Amino acid sequence: MVHKLILASASPRRSELMSQIGIKPDKVSPSKINEKPIRNEMPGTLALRLANQKATKIASCNTNCFIIGADTVVSVGKRIVGKPADKSDAKRHLELLSGRRHKVYGGICILAPNGIRVERLVKTIVKFKRLSSSEIEMYLSTGEWQDKAGGYAIQGRAGSFIPWINGSYTNVVGLDVLSVKGMLTGLGYLQK
Repeated sequence: MVHKLILASASPRRSELMSQIGIKPDKVSPSKINEKPIRNEMPGTLALRLANQKATKIASCNTNCFIIGADTVVSVGKRIVGKPADKSDAKRHLELLSGRRHKVYGGICILAPNGIRVERLVKTIVKFKRLSSSEIEMYLSTGEWQDKAGGYAIQGRAGSFIPWINGSYTNVVGLDVLSVKGMLTGLGYLQK
């Protein structure tokens, strides 16, 4: 029996990343959950919790499927830098990241039709160069910051702000494809 694969995410970037490695979900089903951190919740814990909640919510109305839940959380130290609410919030995010290292946590949860749940937390360290106010204003004018954890897209113009990363590039874009492929293979969805 061939089981369907559902991606529990509204992010077009996650779908694109999966298609780059030859995996096309049968269905993309965004799960609307409360993404606010719990008081004193650590960034990595938040990323995994949200990935689990997304997958679990979609599984409740889709039986006998493989379901992928994923979430991305950006942090400076223990401070979570979420999606900016507006342009001025995005400016504050970029000013905070300017000239610093930050971490991008990718939480992944896959539920298999047989009830097995596998999780993985991927961490990537990203270094931003020191940004001038004109660079920040130019970036804000692109609108790329909208709906992005940390207020930037590494695959867009913000790539020119990043001298190096340590870890998975695709994790920073939105989904560590190496982990997803390995997890789906281990669960029997993909052939070895």
